[in-house]
Amino acid sequence: MFTRIRRYFLSGMVVFMPLALTIFLLVWVFNFGDNFLGKYLEPYFEENFGFYFRGIGIIMFVGILILIGFLATNYFGRKIHAFFEKILLKLPFFKQVYPAFKEMAMFLFSRPRMAFQQVVLIEYPRQGVYSLGFLTNESSERFSKISRHELCNVFIPSSPGPLTGFVVMAPKKDIIQTGLSVEDAFKFIVSGGVVNPI
Repeated sequence: MFTRIRRYFLSGMVVFMPLALTIFLLVWVFNFGDNFLGKYLEPYFEENFGFYFRGIGIIMFVGILILIGFLATNYFGRKIHAFFEKILLKLPFFKQVYPAFKEMAMFLFSRPRMAFQQVVLIEYPRQGVYSLGFLTNESSERFSKISRHELCNVFIPSSPGPLTGFVVMAPKKDIIQTGLSVEDAFKFIVSGGVVNPI
């Protein structure tokens, strides 16, 4: 009886926790975005228009993000961004924290996702043991000539933090296609192998 209740409880947690955390994150982002500008916008709107409603701040926040994106994608914007980024990377604390957050943001919001096009298996770190990896590119001709094999670059992510890992060059003939999506592979890696792909 106790074993069955425990199994039901754990199954309920597996269903409930991702949903609850996702909703919590969405609410937190909305509140942060709204409050970030809302405390300045509310007095202005009340005084000039006679009303204010929650959500104006987030609309303005999204608009500012779009403007920043527009500026960052033109020539002068890229130069200015690179200049300030270089300064930030010289400051204590920022040089340790900023690159990690930038890598995470690039993975979440950039396309293609760090060129993770295919999820593959390779025999690593020894024969008979398989590692899940992401095929990122064909290797340089220099390395292929040296090894006398047609090589491909495979990123092997670490668990449970898949944004870090290492790159190996594996013979193309030894790379096994899995047909998995990047999202399914990340669930597997983040869970430490608890969540198996379907």
